[in-house]
Amino acid sequence: MIVVYHSIVKVDEVIFVDGQQIPFDTRDSIAVVLSKLAQQFSSEAIVWCNSIFKQYLQVASITTEFHHAKMMLSYNPTDLDFLGDDLGYIEAFLYLNINRNISYPTWRMSSAAGVLHASVLLELENKIAKDTNFEYYLNSLAKLFMPLGLLCYSEPKLLNGLRVEVQSKTNFFTLFRFVKQHYKAVWVYLLLLNLFLYERKFPIVPFLFAFFFKRRSATGIDLECIPVASSKKVVTQGTVDVLIPTIGRKAYLYDFLLDLKQQTILPSSVIIVEQNPVLGSNSELDYLKDESWPFEIKHTFIHQTGACNARNIALNQITSEWVFFADDDIRIDRTFIEDTFKQITAYDIQAVSIQSYHPNAKPIDSVIRQWHTFGGGSSFVASESLKGCSFPLAYEFGFGEDFDFGVQLRSKGYDILYFPNPLILHLKAPMGGFRTKQVFKWQDASIQPKPSPTVMLYFIKNYSKQQLSGYKTTLFFKYFKFQKIRNPLMYYKNFKKQWEQSIYWANELRKIV
Repeated sequence: MIVVYHSIVKVDEVIFVDGQQIPFDTRDSIAVVLSKLAQQFSSEAIVWCNSIFKQYLQVASITTEFHHAKMMLSYNPTDLDFLGDDLGYIEAFLYLNINRNISYPTWRMSSAAGVLHASVLLELENKIAKDTNFEYYLNSLAKLFMPLGLLCYSEPKLLNGLRVEVQSKTNFFTLFRFVKQHYKAVWVYLLLLNLFLYERKFPIVPFLFAFFFKRRSATGIDLECIPVASSKKVVTQGTVDVLIPTIGRKAYLYDFLLDLKQQTILPSSVIIVEQNPVLGSNSELDYLKDESWPFEIKHTFIHQTGACNARNIALNQITSEWVFFADDDIRIDRTFIEDTFKQITAYDIQAVSIQSYHPNAKPIDSVIRQWHTFGGGSSFVASESLKGCSFPLAYEFGFGEDFDFGVQLRSKGYDILYFPNPLILHLKAPMGGFRTKQVFKWQDASIQPKPSPTVMLYFIKNYSKQQLSGYKTTLFFKYFKFQKIRNPLMYYKNFKKQWEQSIYWANELRKIV
Protein backbone atom coordinates (compact mmCIF):
# COMPACT_ATOMS: atom_id res chain seq x y z
CA MET A 1 0.00 0.00 0.00
CA ILE A 2 1.24 3.46 -1.00
CA VAL A 3 0.15 6.70 0.68
CA VAL A 4 0.18 10.06 -1.12
CA TYR A 5 -0.04 13.09 1.15
CA HIS A 6 -1.02 16.33 -0.57
CA SER A 7 -2.04 19.91 0.07
CA ILE A 8 -4.95 20.25 -2.41
CA VAL A 9 -2.88 21.44 -5.39
CA LYS A 10 0.40 19.56 -5.00
CA VAL A 11 1.88 16.39 -3.58
CA ASP A 12 3.79 16.77 -0.31
CA GLU A 13 5.02 13.24 0.28
CA VAL A 14 4.73 9.71 -1.09
CA ILE A 15 5.53 6.74 1.13
CA PHE A 16 4.97 3.03 1.46
CA VAL A 17 2.76 2.12 4.37
CA ASP A 18 5.88 1.11 6.33
CA GLY A 19 7.25 4.66 6.02
CA GLN A 20 9.73 4.13 3.16
CA GLN A 21 9.92 7.22 0.96
CA ILE A 22 9.05 7.08 -2.78
CA PRO A 23 10.49 9.76 -5.07
CA PHE A 24 8.13 11.81 -7.27
CA ASP A 25 8.26 14.82 -9.58
CA THR A 26 7.17 17.88 -7.60
CA ARG A 27 6.04 19.57 -10.81
CA ASP A 28 3.34 16.96 -11.45
CA SER A 29 -0.29 17.40 -10.45
CA ILE A 30 -1.71 15.02 -7.87
CA ALA A 31 -3.57 13.05 -10.54
CA VAL A 32 -0.40 12.65 -12.59
CA VAL A 33 1.53 11.44 -9.55
CA LEU A 34 -1.16 8.81 -8.90
CA SER A 35 -0.99 7.70 -12.52
CA LYS A 36 2.80 7.32 -12.48
CA LEU A 37 2.64 5.41 -9.22
CA ALA A 38 0.10 3.01 -10.74
CA GLN A 39 2.44 2.32 -13.64
CA GLN A 40 5.35 1.74 -11.32
CA PHE A 41 3.48 -0.30 -8.68
CA SER A 42 0.65 -1.98 -10.58
CA SER A 43 -0.35 -4.39 -7.81
CA GLU A 44 -0.61 -1.82 -5.01
CA ALA A 45 -3.51 0.03 -3.42
CA ILE A 46 -2.88 3.76 -3.65
CA VAL A 47 -4.10 5.97 -0.79
CA TRP A 48 -4.41 9.76 -0.88
CA CYS A 49 -4.75 12.00 2.15
CA ASN A 50 -4.78 15.73 2.69
CA SER A 51 -1.73 16.49 4.85
CA ILE A 52 -3.85 18.33 7.42
CA PHE A 53 -5.60 15.02 8.18
CA LYS A 54 -2.42 12.94 8.29
CA GLN A 55 -2.69 12.17 12.00
CA TYR A 56 -6.27 10.88 11.55
CA LEU A 57 -5.61 8.48 8.65
CA GLN A 58 -6.52 4.93 9.70
CA VAL A 59 -4.29 2.61 7.67
CA ALA A 60 -5.56 -0.48 9.51
CA SER A 61 -9.16 0.37 8.60
CA ILE A 62 -8.20 0.87 4.96
CA THR A 63 -6.66 -2.60 4.89
CA THR A 64 -9.91 -4.07 6.27
CA GLU A 65 -12.48 -2.07 4.30
CA PHE A 66 -10.65 -2.00 0.97
CA HIS A 67 -11.11 -5.74 0.53
CA HIS A 68 -10.95 -6.14 -3.26
CA ALA A 69 -9.44 -4.27 -6.21
CA LYS A 70 -12.64 -3.04 -7.84
CA MET A 71 -13.45 -0.52 -5.10
CA MET A 72 -12.97 3.20 -4.54
CA LEU A 73 -13.27 4.57 -1.01
CA SER A 74 -13.07 8.13 0.21
CA TYR A 75 -14.30 10.21 3.10
CA ASN A 76 -15.21 13.86 3.40
CA PRO A 77 -15.14 15.03 7.06
CA THR A 78 -17.24 18.10 6.21
CA ASP A 79 -20.91 18.47 5.29
CA LEU A 80 -19.96 20.37 2.13
CA ASP A 81 -19.64 18.00 -0.81
CA PHE A 82 -17.82 18.95 -3.97
CA LEU A 83 -20.34 20.54 -6.41
CA GLY A 84 -22.71 21.36 -3.53
CA ASP A 85 -26.38 20.56 -3.00
CA ASP A 86 -27.54 22.19 -6.25
CA LEU A 87 -26.53 19.08 -8.17
CA GLY A 88 -29.74 17.59 -6.76
CA TYR A 89 -31.73 19.68 -9.24
CA ILE A 90 -30.65 17.32 -12.02
CA GLU A 91 -29.87 14.00 -10.30
CA ALA A 92 -32.46 12.03 -8.35
CA PHE A 93 -30.38 9.07 -7.18
CA LEU A 94 -29.75 8.69 -3.45
CA TYR A 95 -26.01 8.52 -4.13
CA LEU A 96 -26.00 12.30 -3.59
CA ASN A 97 -27.38 12.21 -0.04
CA ILE A 98 -24.47 10.73 1.89
CA ASN A 99 -24.89 9.39 5.40
CA ARG A 100 -21.44 10.14 6.79
CA ASN A 101 -21.84 7.90 9.83
CA ILE A 102 -21.80 4.66 7.83
CA SER A 103 -20.29 3.14 4.72
CA TYR A 104 -22.51 4.62 2.02
CA PRO A 105 -22.61 4.09 -1.77
CA THR A 106 -21.81 7.28 -3.68
CA TRP A 107 -19.71 8.57 -6.55
CA ARG A 108 -19.13 11.82 -4.63
CA MET A 109 -15.47 11.39 -3.77
CA SER A 110 -13.28 13.61 -1.61
CA SER A 111 -9.63 14.64 -1.68
CA ALA A 112 -9.54 14.53 2.15
CA ALA A 113 -8.79 10.81 2.16
CA GLY A 114 -9.36 7.87 -0.16
CA VAL A 115 -8.01 4.74 -1.77
CA LEU A 116 -8.04 3.20 -5.24
CA HIS A 117 -6.24 0.21 -6.72
CA ALA A 118 -3.49 0.82 -9.27
CA SER A 119 -5.18 -1.52 -11.77
CA VAL A 120 -8.15 0.86 -12.01
CA LEU A 121 -5.88 3.85 -12.63
CA LEU A 122 -4.09 1.90 -15.35
CA GLU A 123 -7.38 1.15 -17.09
CA LEU A 124 -8.25 4.83 -17.42
CA GLU A 125 -4.77 5.83 -18.60
CA ASN A 126 -5.04 8.16 -21.62
CA LYS A 127 -8.84 7.81 -21.57
CA ILE A 128 -9.78 10.44 -18.98
CA ALA A 129 -8.08 13.80 -18.53
CA LYS A 130 -5.90 14.17 -15.43
CA ASP A 131 -7.48 17.35 -14.12
CA THR A 132 -5.26 19.67 -12.11
CA ASN A 133 -8.25 20.11 -9.79
CA PHE A 134 -7.83 16.88 -7.82
CA GLU A 135 -11.35 17.01 -6.37
CA TYR A 136 -12.82 17.33 -9.88
CA TYR A 137 -10.67 14.45 -11.10
CA LEU A 138 -11.81 12.10 -8.34
CA ASN A 139 -15.49 12.88 -8.82
CA SER A 140 -15.21 12.58 -12.60
CA LEU A 141 -13.49 9.21 -12.30
CA ALA A 142 -16.10 7.80 -9.91
CA LYS A 143 -19.05 9.22 -11.86
CA LEU A 144 -17.85 7.57 -15.06
CA PHE A 145 -16.66 4.29 -13.54
CA MET A 146 -19.49 3.55 -11.11
CA PRO A 147 -21.90 2.37 -13.87
CA LEU A 148 -19.06 0.18 -15.21
CA GLY A 149 -18.71 -1.78 -11.98
CA LEU A 150 -16.37 0.27 -9.79
CA LEU A 151 -17.87 0.11 -6.29
CA CYS A 152 -17.63 3.59 -4.78
CA TYR A 153 -18.24 4.41 -1.12
CA SER A 154 -18.01 7.11 1.47
CA GLU A 155 -16.17 5.33 4.29
CA PRO A 156 -15.88 7.18 7.63
CA LYS A 157 -13.41 4.61 8.97
CA LEU A 158 -10.71 6.14 6.75
CA LEU A 159 -10.45 9.12 9.12
CA ASN A 160 -12.04 7.50 12.17
CA GLY A 161 -15.28 9.43 11.61
CA LEU A 162 -13.63 12.85 11.91
CA ARG A 163 -16.03 15.81 11.51
CA VAL A 164 -14.95 19.34 10.50
CA GLU A 165 -17.13 22.44 10.03
CA VAL A 166 -16.62 24.60 6.94
CA GLN A 167 -18.47 27.45 5.25
CA SER A 168 -20.78 26.42 2.41
CA LYS A 169 -19.97 27.96 -0.97
CA THR A 170 -21.11 27.00 -4.47
CA ASN A 171 -18.82 27.41 -7.48
CA PHE A 172 -21.24 27.63 -10.40
CA PHE A 173 -18.44 27.47 -12.98
CA THR A 174 -17.34 24.07 -11.68
CA LEU A 175 -20.91 22.83 -11.23
CA PHE A 176 -22.05 23.68 -14.75
CA ARG A 177 -18.84 22.31 -16.25
CA PHE A 178 -19.28 19.02 -14.40
CA VAL A 179 -22.91 18.70 -15.52
CA LYS A 180 -21.93 19.42 -19.14
CA GLN A 181 -19.15 16.82 -19.07
CA HIS A 182 -21.03 14.02 -17.29
CA TYR A 183 -24.72 14.38 -18.19
CA LYS A 184 -26.74 14.91 -21.34
CA ALA A 185 -26.71 18.51 -22.53
CA VAL A 186 -30.40 19.04 -21.69
CA TRP A 187 -29.53 18.85 -17.99
CA VAL A 188 -27.35 21.97 -18.27
CA TYR A 189 -30.43 23.91 -19.37
CA LEU A 190 -32.59 22.34 -16.68
CA LEU A 191 -30.04 23.20 -14.00
CA LEU A 192 -30.15 26.86 -15.04
CA LEU A 193 -33.95 26.80 -15.14
CA ASN A 194 -34.25 25.19 -11.70
CA LEU A 195 -31.81 27.65 -10.12
CA PHE A 196 -33.95 30.49 -11.48
CA LEU A 197 -37.31 28.96 -10.53
CA TYR A 198 -36.46 27.90 -6.99
CA GLU A 199 -33.61 30.20 -5.93
CA ARG A 200 -34.04 33.20 -8.22
CA LYS A 201 -30.44 32.79 -9.37
CA PHE A 202 -29.43 33.13 -13.00
CA PRO A 203 -25.72 32.24 -13.42
CA ILE A 204 -25.65 32.80 -17.17
CA VAL A 205 -21.86 33.16 -17.46
CA PRO A 206 -21.08 29.78 -15.82
CA PHE A 207 -23.86 28.30 -17.99
CA LEU A 208 -22.23 29.59 -21.19
CA PHE A 209 -18.75 28.71 -19.93
CA ALA A 210 -19.78 25.04 -19.65
CA PHE A 211 -20.26 24.74 -23.41
CA PHE A 212 -16.53 25.14 -23.98
CA PHE A 213 -16.11 21.61 -22.58
CA LYS A 214 -16.85 18.33 -24.29
CA ARG A 215 -18.82 15.58 -22.63
CA ARG A 216 -16.62 12.89 -21.11
CA SER A 217 -17.19 9.29 -22.08
CA ALA A 218 -16.23 5.95 -20.58
CA THR A 219 -16.04 4.37 -24.02
CA GLY A 220 -13.20 1.89 -24.28
CA ILE A 221 -12.92 1.40 -20.53
CA ASP A 222 -13.37 -2.17 -19.35
CA LEU A 223 -13.15 -3.03 -15.67
CA GLU A 224 -14.09 -6.67 -16.23
CA CYS A 225 -10.41 -7.46 -16.59
CA ILE A 226 -9.88 -6.57 -12.91
CA PRO A 227 -10.39 -9.70 -10.78
CA VAL A 228 -12.59 -9.53 -7.69
CA ALA A 229 -11.80 -11.75 -4.71
CA SER A 230 -12.82 -10.26 -1.39
CA SER A 231 -10.62 -10.83 1.62
CA LYS A 232 -13.73 -10.89 3.82
CA LYS A 233 -16.12 -13.81 4.32
CA VAL A 234 -19.79 -12.95 4.20
CA VAL A 235 -21.13 -16.49 3.55
CA THR A 236 -20.41 -18.94 6.36
CA GLN A 237 -23.30 -21.40 6.69
CA GLY A 238 -24.61 -20.99 3.14
CA THR A 239 -28.23 -21.58 4.21
CA VAL A 240 -31.12 -19.73 2.59
CA ASP A 241 -34.84 -19.28 3.15
CA VAL A 242 -36.99 -18.47 0.09
CA LEU A 243 -39.70 -15.89 0.74
CA ILE A 244 -42.73 -16.00 -1.61
CA PRO A 245 -45.98 -14.01 -1.36
CA THR A 246 -48.62 -15.53 -3.65
CA ILE A 247 -52.24 -15.06 -4.67
CA GLY A 248 -54.16 -17.14 -7.18
CA ARG A 249 -51.17 -18.54 -9.08
CA LYS A 250 -51.26 -22.19 -8.11
CA ALA A 251 -49.67 -23.59 -11.28
CA TYR A 252 -46.95 -20.94 -11.55
CA LEU A 253 -45.93 -21.37 -7.93
CA TYR A 254 -45.78 -25.14 -8.37
CA ASP A 255 -43.35 -24.81 -11.29
CA PHE A 256 -41.11 -22.50 -9.25
CA LEU A 257 -41.13 -24.94 -6.33
CA LEU A 258 -40.00 -27.68 -8.73
CA ASP A 259 -37.08 -25.43 -9.74
CA LEU A 260 -36.18 -25.02 -6.07
CA LYS A 261 -36.43 -28.77 -5.59
CA GLN A 262 -33.75 -29.31 -8.25
CA GLN A 263 -31.22 -26.81 -6.85
CA THR A 264 -27.65 -27.96 -6.31
CA ILE A 265 -27.83 -26.03 -3.02
CA LEU A 266 -31.27 -26.63 -1.55
CA PRO A 267 -33.11 -23.98 0.45
CA SER A 268 -33.51 -24.69 4.16
CA SER A 269 -37.11 -23.58 4.02
CA VAL A 270 -39.60 -22.02 1.64
CA ILE A 271 -41.83 -19.44 3.32
CA ILE A 272 -45.12 -19.04 1.44
CA VAL A 273 -47.71 -16.44 2.40
CA GLU A 274 -50.88 -17.24 0.46
CA GLN A 275 -53.61 -14.59 0.21
CA ASN A 276 -57.30 -14.98 -0.57
CA PRO A 277 -59.63 -12.11 0.43
CA VAL A 278 -62.72 -14.34 0.38
CA LEU A 279 -63.67 -15.00 4.00
CA GLY A 280 -64.22 -18.67 4.72
CA SER A 281 -62.09 -19.75 1.77
CA ASN A 282 -59.35 -22.36 2.05
CA SER A 283 -55.90 -22.76 0.56
CA GLU A 284 -55.71 -23.97 -3.02
CA LEU A 285 -52.10 -25.11 -2.65
CA ASP A 286 -52.88 -28.79 -2.00
CA TYR A 287 -49.52 -29.94 -3.39
CA LEU A 288 -47.72 -28.40 -0.41
CA LYS A 289 -48.96 -31.28 1.75
CA ASP A 290 -49.71 -33.91 -0.89
CA GLU A 291 -46.16 -34.00 -2.26
CA SER A 292 -42.76 -34.51 -0.69
CA TRP A 293 -40.36 -31.57 -0.66
CA PRO A 294 -36.63 -31.63 0.24
CA PHE A 295 -36.99 -28.47 2.31
CA GLU A 296 -39.33 -27.25 5.01
CA ILE A 297 -42.49 -25.55 3.79
CA LYS A 298 -43.72 -22.74 6.03
CA HIS A 299 -47.18 -21.95 4.71
CA THR A 300 -49.31 -19.08 6.01
CA PHE A 301 -52.83 -18.57 4.65
CA ILE A 302 -54.45 -15.16 5.17
CA HIS A 303 -57.48 -13.22 3.94
CA GLN A 304 -55.67 -9.87 3.74
CA THR A 305 -54.17 -9.05 0.35
CA GLY A 306 -51.07 -6.99 -0.32
CA ALA A 307 -47.45 -7.90 -1.01
CA CYS A 308 -46.08 -5.56 1.69
CA ASN A 309 -48.10 -7.22 4.43
CA ALA A 310 -47.36 -10.71 3.08
CA ARG A 311 -43.61 -10.13 2.95
CA ASN A 312 -43.60 -8.67 6.46
CA ILE A 313 -45.34 -11.80 7.77
CA ALA A 314 -42.73 -13.94 6.04
CA LEU A 315 -39.83 -11.87 7.38
CA ASN A 316 -40.80 -12.89 10.90
CA GLN A 317 -40.31 -16.56 10.00
CA ILE A 318 -36.71 -16.38 8.75
CA THR A 319 -34.18 -18.69 10.40
CA SER A 320 -31.44 -19.11 7.76
CA GLU A 321 -28.30 -17.07 7.12
CA TRP A 322 -29.70 -15.69 3.86
CA VAL A 323 -33.08 -14.81 2.36
CA PHE A 324 -34.11 -15.09 -1.27
CA PHE A 325 -36.96 -12.64 -1.95
CA ALA A 326 -38.85 -14.25 -4.84
CA ASP A 327 -41.98 -13.72 -6.92
CA ASP A 328 -44.38 -16.62 -7.43
CA ASP A 329 -44.12 -16.58 -11.22
CA ILE A 330 -40.38 -16.94 -11.88
CA ARG A 331 -38.17 -19.74 -13.16
CA ILE A 332 -34.51 -20.40 -12.34
CA ASP A 333 -31.78 -22.84 -13.40
CA ARG A 334 -30.72 -25.66 -11.10
CA THR A 335 -27.43 -23.94 -10.15
CA PHE A 336 -29.07 -20.58 -9.45
CA ILE A 337 -28.54 -20.51 -5.67
CA GLU A 338 -25.03 -21.94 -5.92
CA ASP A 339 -23.98 -19.43 -8.59
CA THR A 340 -25.44 -16.53 -6.60
CA PHE A 341 -23.50 -17.53 -3.49
CA LYS A 342 -20.26 -17.72 -5.49
CA GLN A 343 -20.63 -14.13 -6.63
CA ILE A 344 -21.75 -12.91 -3.21
CA THR A 345 -18.61 -14.48 -1.74
CA ALA A 346 -16.37 -12.84 -4.34
CA TYR A 347 -17.77 -9.37 -3.62
CA ASP A 348 -18.52 -9.71 0.11
CA ILE A 349 -21.90 -8.06 -0.26
CA GLN A 350 -24.94 -8.52 1.96
CA ALA A 351 -27.67 -7.54 -0.48
CA VAL A 352 -27.99 -8.19 -4.22
CA SER A 353 -30.76 -7.79 -6.77
CA ILE A 354 -30.56 -10.19 -9.68
CA GLN A 355 -31.42 -9.53 -13.32
CA SER A 356 -34.83 -10.82 -14.33
CA TYR A 357 -36.05 -10.87 -17.90
CA HIS A 358 -39.38 -11.52 -19.53
CA PRO A 359 -40.30 -14.20 -22.08
CA ASN A 360 -39.53 -13.15 -25.67
CA ALA A 361 -36.98 -10.65 -24.34
CA LYS A 362 -33.24 -10.95 -24.01
CA PRO A 363 -31.18 -10.05 -20.93
CA ILE A 364 -29.55 -6.69 -21.54
CA ASP A 365 -27.17 -6.12 -18.64
CA SER A 366 -23.75 -7.68 -18.22
CA VAL A 367 -22.01 -5.60 -15.54
CA ILE A 368 -22.07 -6.18 -11.78
CA ARG A 369 -22.55 -2.75 -10.28
CA GLN A 370 -24.12 -0.77 -7.46
CA TRP A 371 -27.89 -0.63 -7.67
CA HIS A 372 -30.09 2.37 -6.85
CA THR A 373 -33.16 0.35 -5.88
CA PHE A 374 -34.10 -3.11 -4.58
CA GLY A 375 -35.93 -6.00 -6.22
CA GLY A 376 -38.60 -7.30 -3.86
CA GLY A 377 -39.03 -10.38 -6.04
CA SER A 378 -35.47 -10.99 -7.19
CA SER A 379 -33.00 -10.38 -4.35
CA PHE A 380 -30.70 -12.16 -1.90
CA VAL A 381 -30.10 -10.49 1.48
CA ALA A 382 -28.13 -11.59 4.52
CA SER A 383 -30.57 -12.14 7.39
CA GLU A 384 -28.54 -10.06 9.83
CA SER A 385 -29.00 -7.07 7.53
CA LEU A 386 -32.78 -7.32 7.76
CA LYS A 387 -33.15 -6.58 11.45
CA GLY A 388 -35.53 -3.65 11.81
CA CYS A 389 -36.40 -3.59 8.09
CA SER A 390 -39.94 -4.00 6.75
CA PHE A 391 -42.10 -3.12 3.76
CA PRO A 392 -44.11 -0.04 4.87
CA LEU A 393 -47.87 -0.63 4.52
CA ALA A 394 -48.26 2.96 3.31
CA TYR A 395 -47.04 1.73 -0.09
CA GLU A 396 -49.49 -1.19 -0.28
CA PHE A 397 -50.99 -1.56 -3.79
CA GLY A 398 -48.94 1.40 -4.99
CA PHE A 399 -45.34 1.99 -5.99
CA GLY A 400 -42.22 2.65 -3.98
CA GLU A 401 -42.02 -0.15 -1.39
CA ASP A 402 -38.97 -1.75 -3.04
CA PHE A 403 -37.16 1.60 -3.23
CA ASP A 404 -37.99 2.28 0.40
CA PHE A 405 -36.74 -1.15 1.50
CA GLY A 406 -33.47 -0.46 -0.32
CA VAL A 407 -33.14 2.84 1.54
CA GLN A 408 -33.59 1.03 4.84
CA LEU A 409 -30.76 -1.37 4.01
CA ARG A 410 -28.42 1.43 2.95
CA SER A 411 -29.23 3.45 6.07
CA LYS A 412 -27.78 0.55 8.07
CA GLY A 413 -24.58 0.51 6.02
CA TYR A 414 -25.49 -2.33 3.62
CA ASP A 415 -25.03 -1.61 -0.06
CA ILE A 416 -27.05 -3.34 -2.81
CA LEU A 417 -25.35 -4.73 -5.90
CA TYR A 418 -26.95 -5.68 -9.20
CA PHE A 419 -26.05 -9.14 -10.52
CA PRO A 420 -26.68 -9.68 -14.26
CA ASN A 421 -26.16 -13.40 -13.70
CA PRO A 422 -27.47 -15.93 -12.83
CA LEU A 423 -30.70 -15.01 -14.59
CA ILE A 424 -34.28 -15.06 -13.40
CA LEU A 425 -37.02 -15.65 -15.97
CA HIS A 426 -40.00 -13.56 -14.87
CA LEU A 427 -43.10 -14.94 -16.59
CA LYS A 428 -45.28 -11.94 -15.69
CA ALA A 429 -48.23 -14.24 -15.10
CA PRO A 430 -51.77 -12.83 -15.30
CA MET A 431 -53.20 -11.66 -12.00
CA GLY A 432 -54.55 -14.41 -9.79
CA GLY A 433 -58.30 -14.94 -9.75
CA PHE A 434 -58.83 -13.51 -6.27
CA ARG A 435 -57.63 -9.98 -6.89
CA THR A 436 -59.96 -7.01 -6.77
CA LYS A 437 -59.13 -3.53 -7.97
CA GLN A 438 -57.81 -1.40 -5.12
CA VAL A 439 -59.85 1.73 -4.41
CA PHE A 440 -57.78 4.65 -3.10
CA LYS A 441 -59.24 7.53 -1.10
CA TRP A 442 -58.23 10.02 -3.79
CA GLN A 443 -59.63 7.98 -6.67
CA ASP A 444 -62.80 10.05 -7.16
CA ALA A 445 -61.30 13.45 -6.34
CA SER A 446 -61.91 16.19 -8.93
CA ILE A 447 -58.19 17.00 -8.88
CA GLN A 448 -56.16 13.82 -9.24
CA PRO A 449 -52.77 13.77 -7.46
CA LYS A 450 -49.68 13.84 -9.65
CA PRO A 451 -47.39 11.96 -9.12
CA SER A 452 -48.97 9.00 -7.35
CA PRO A 453 -49.11 9.69 -3.58
CA THR A 454 -47.05 6.56 -2.86
CA VAL A 455 -44.33 7.84 -5.19
CA MET A 456 -44.52 11.26 -3.57
CA LEU A 457 -44.25 9.62 -0.15
CA TYR A 458 -40.97 8.02 -1.16
CA PHE A 459 -39.66 11.34 -2.48
CA ILE A 460 -40.64 13.30 0.63
CA LYS A 461 -38.97 10.74 2.89
CA ASN A 462 -35.73 10.41 0.95
CA TYR A 463 -35.12 13.29 -1.46
CA SER A 464 -33.35 16.55 -0.74
CA LYS A 465 -35.17 19.84 -1.28
CA GLN A 466 -33.32 20.31 -4.57
CA GLN A 467 -34.07 16.78 -5.78
CA LEU A 468 -37.79 17.15 -5.09
CA SER A 469 -37.89 20.49 -6.90
CA GLY A 470 -35.91 19.11 -9.83
CA TYR A 471 -38.28 16.16 -10.11
CA LYS A 472 -41.23 18.55 -10.13
CA THR A 473 -39.77 20.43 -13.10
CA THR A 474 -39.04 17.33 -15.18
CA LEU A 475 -42.46 15.84 -14.39
CA PHE A 476 -44.08 19.09 -15.51
CA PHE A 477 -42.51 18.78 -18.97
CA LYS A 478 -42.88 15.00 -19.33
CA TYR A 479 -46.53 14.91 -18.28
CA PHE A 480 -47.64 17.64 -20.69
CA LYS A 481 -47.95 15.35 -23.73
CA PHE A 482 -49.96 12.75 -21.81
CA GLN A 483 -52.78 15.02 -20.62
CA LYS A 484 -55.58 16.85 -22.40
CA ILE A 485 -55.00 20.48 -21.45
CA ARG A 486 -53.12 22.19 -24.29
CA ASN A 487 -53.08 25.75 -22.96
CA PRO A 488 -49.69 25.99 -21.15
CA LEU A 489 -50.97 28.45 -18.53
CA MET A 490 -54.04 26.38 -17.73
CA TYR A 491 -51.86 23.27 -17.66
CA TYR A 492 -49.49 24.89 -15.16
CA LYS A 493 -52.34 25.88 -12.84
CA ASN A 494 -53.82 22.38 -12.97
CA PHE A 495 -50.42 20.71 -12.52
CA LYS A 496 -49.74 22.84 -9.44
CA LYS A 497 -53.03 21.70 -7.90
CA GLN A 498 -52.25 18.06 -8.71
CA TRP A 499 -48.81 18.37 -7.13
CA GLU A 500 -50.29 19.86 -3.96
CA GLN A 501 -52.86 17.05 -3.83
CA SER A 502 -50.09 14.49 -4.13
CA ILE A 503 -48.22 16.05 -1.21
CA TYR A 504 -51.40 16.09 0.88
CA TRP A 505 -52.18 12.41 0.30
CA ALA A 506 -48.53 11.41 0.73
CA ASN A 507 -48.56 12.99 4.18
CA GLU A 508 -51.80 11.14 4.94
CA LEU A 509 -50.18 7.87 3.89
CA ARG A 510 -47.25 8.66 6.12
CA LYS A 511 -49.55 8.26 9.13
CA ILE A 512 -50.10 4.58 8.31
CA VAL A 513 -48.03 2.36 10.58
